[in-house]
Amino acid sequence: MRQNEKFSNALIMWYLINKRDLPWRKTKDPYLIWLSEIILQQTRIAQGTSYYEKFADKFKDVFALADSDEKTILKMWQGLGYYSRARNLHSTAREIVAAYNGKFPDNYKSLIKLKGIGDYTASAIASMAFDKGHAVVDGNVYRVLSRVFGIDTPINESKGVKEFKILAQELLNLEDPGTHNQALMEFGAVVCTPKSPSCSSCVFNNRCEALRTGRVDELPVKKKALKIKSRFFNFLVLNDKNENTFIRQRIHKDIWQNLFEFPLLETSEELYDTSDLLTFIEKEFNFTGTFHIKKFNQIPVVHKLSHQTLYTTFWIVHSESIMENGMSWEQLNDYALPVLIQNFVDKYKGLNP
Repeated sequence: MRQNEKFSNALIMWYLINKRDLPWRKTKDPYLIWLSEIILQQTRIAQGTSYYEKFADKFKDVFALADSDEKTILKMWQGLGYYSRARNLHSTAREIVAAYNGKFPDNYKSLIKLKGIGDYTASAIASMAFDKGHAVVDGNVYRVLSRVFGIDTPINESKGVKEFKILAQELLNLEDPGTHNQALMEFGAVVCTPKSPSCSSCVFNNRCEALRTGRVDELPVKKKALKIKSRFFNFLVLNDKNENTFIRQRIHKDIWQNLFEFPLLETSEELYDTSDLLTFIEKEFNFTGTFHIKKFNQIPVVHKLSHQTLYTTFWIVHSESIMENGMSWEQLNDYALPVLIQNFVDKYKGLNP
């Protein structure tokens, strides 16, 4: 028996005995598999499962998802981050309905052309839904293969991406590619974990190069990450005479695109006085009479994203005017807000019932 066959057989045997009972593993419906893969990208299973069930329950098929509006989808996606994925999800659903009459393409080449679907997702759908021989490579796969085979090529460089894809394809069980792919990802998630992997009970511990050479903690290799940018956000939480507030949509290509927020003044550093805010309010809003402004949080809320860190202060502004386009605080529930802002809204409403 070839080494590759031994690897796949041992992997699949482990999987059939130890796999977790997850809802998307009970179907070969490409729509549900696609939905799960998009939701679970860079999301823990524990968090992603509830979102998957919520989406699958509300949108029974791709037609229902395509017929929905973006506002609803963004609201349901709230908390997962990477909101471009939600927008791509909606766009792709509409494309599948329009171009394919609601039937997912059954081949990798057509799948990868769809918006928001890259090599990993196209391979996952092709193998799991249509039994096509395409290997998936995600973080779990990189980790298992780099350790078992002792590969130190950086996984975030083009050379590494190509090398691991070729190896994964060579190892793939072509008779049951979907099960093989799921087994490899599951193994990386529960046994060959980033920290404190279960090497003593690993089915590959007699052939793992990383274990043999004492490099388990060093693999996989990643080149140095990009510098993290610091941004300082000042949100103006307006309250008029009728206790109405105001939010608007983020329309620029930046984080949280198309989500809603309080009026924002971004500054180069943390603000300690209100002079810049007063100028901003006078320029942006036609307030008559006096208004009062104060900090809600004395220390900025720190919110870390992949390549930037936000330092956020919420400023409460009380005005004797009546705002145009104002809305009640209860109406905010109808809008998709970034988690950072939703957390503030929940806390503020709790203090001001």
